[in-house]
Amino acid sequence: MTTSDTVIAAYGRQPVRAFHIPRVAATLCCFVVLLAPALWNRYPLLQYDTGGYLARWYEGYLVPSRSTVFGLFLHVGEGLHFWPELVLQTGCAIWIISLVLRVAGLGAAPWHRTLVVAGLALVTALPVLSSTLLTDIFAGLGVLSLHLLIFHRSVFARLERIGLFVLIAFAAATHSATLAVLLAVLALAVPVLLLSDLRPLHALLPAGGAIATGAAMLLAANLALSGHLAWTPGGFGIAFGRMLQDGVVKRYLDDHCPTARLKLCPYRNELPATADDFLWSNGVFNELGRFSGLGEEMRFIVLHSLQEYPLQQIETAVAASTRQLRLVATGRGTHDQIWHTYGIIERYIPGEVPAMHNARQQRGELNFDPINRVHVPIALGSMILALALLVQAAISGRFDETGRLAATVTVAILANAVVCGVLSGPHDRYGARIAWIATFIAAIAILRAIGKLVPNAKGKGAWRKLAPSPKLGAMENQI
Repeated sequence: MTTSDTVIAAYGRQPVRAFHIPRVAATLCCFVVLLAPALWNRYPLLQYDTGGYLARWYEGYLVPSRSTVFGLFLHVGEGLHFWPELVLQTGCAIWIISLVLRVAGLGAAPWHRTLVVAGLALVTALPVLSSTLLTDIFAGLGVLSLHLLIFHRSVFARLERIGLFVLIAFAAATHSATLAVLLAVLALAVPVLLLSDLRPLHALLPAGGAIATGAAMLLAANLALSGHLAWTPGGFGIAFGRMLQDGVVKRYLDDHCPTARLKLCPYRNELPATADDFLWSNGVFNELGRFSGLGEEMRFIVLHSLQEYPLQQIETAVAASTRQLRLVATGRGTHDQIWHTYGIIERYIPGEVPAMHNARQQRGELNFDPINRVHVPIALGSMILALALLVQAAISGRFDETGRLAATVTVAILANAVVCGVLSGPHDRYGARIAWIATFIAAIAILRAIGKLVPNAKGKGAWRKLAPSPKLGAMENQI
């Protein structure tokens, strides 16, 4: 471990300061800026998928890509217009940002954190994610929590370690794609740990346990609500949609119909051009029984097309992943035409209907285009900078905290692009939910670089660099 990392570790061990007005005021400011979209809207932001999660408690059966764990989480806030959920997920975001700043040596005062949060609120999707009733906020938070538990577990207090463990588990249980991203970060942390002279097994066991706990939570919730010990369904159906969009399904049907006796054979020249049109609009998918009626056939076509057209599958997978990396616009799917979510709330939670319809979103006042003129170039630039920081650390063979953060973020973004792009199909929402952590890491790298250039800076507004102390050398082997 380097001397600077030892200093960071020591800084991370500092006890939580006593309650005082500046700290509370700074925290409240963080809540306000991250919840600004919901406060402006007068109601949590809703998305097309929100209704599917809300319905899990009431319908009592499993549906594709709708976590029962997150459905239970949303159910707790009914009757209070779901503000408890927003406060809790925003509080998690503020807490994780604070911990990352602490281990990076940038958390000297509460207003430092507030400035960082305010900056992220201006140039990233984080406030929209915090203000929306959707699983997306937990993708980035899960990645950062996993990083902290892997690389800095020993510098945190016991309650902080427990909190990180629980947050990782919950994030893993909210969405299968998030679980896959966390597993990728866990696997690729091994070489970084070795290059950082840290013990891989000692560092990875708690993190792996947290992810496994999340999987167990999902299975338990599925059993409790549906009576079936099963994973959330829909994997093959969602992958089928992406293959349909890329022309693989049409090729398979043309090669094998009508001898294959598939239900889709009579419709092979009428299939929609996109996965969204096929899966979520009225048409042939509904006529043939949706997932229950076509589930086995979609699974059959997915598996056999993988065997018969491997080169096309590789080409389309690479193209989908590459395209997903470029799609990072904020607010996609958050508009006033989300009829499924409206229907679920009107049917099962009628007490929410007046407040929902009084929101600005439902009046068509949301417009993310001006926001994305700022968000998209900053997100793409931040991702490139994170990759550059990783390359620099790999070439030098020295993974300090900036290098480790860059490695975690880069792996998470690439894994997210592969998982979401290849299996679900490229979509801005999948990129926006995780691109903000690249901007966060870019800000940390810039602030640490400034701290090295002005190591003796003083004053309330300065990011002061902690001076190495020989007394801290004994801590090097504790991390």
